Amino acid sequence: MSKKDAKNSFKDMTAQELGAKGRDLRHEMFNLRLQQASAQLEKPARIRDLRKDIARIETQLSALRTKATNAAAAKTTAAKPVAAKKTATKTAKAS
Repeated sequence: MSKKDAKNSFKDMTAQELGAKGRDLRHEMFNLRLQQASAQLEKPARIRDLRKDIARIETQLSALRTKATNAAAAKTTAAKPVAAKKTATKTAKAS
């Protein structure tokens, strides 16, 4: 899978799918670090690719959370009536 395909595939996933994929990638990262520590790692560039994929997933999750928060805020704001401002001035209060 190319980098462009990876970016596009993450955008199509739901939050649950992204969470599961992130968990899988972190587990793979852990295994690669163990191999690196024991000098058995064959593709060191894979660690960098995994790190970037995890960052892409976290970015997409953050965007989904922000989108959900904004939608919820807009929904509650639209439901509340706007109160009229009081226009009393200081001079009117003093009289």
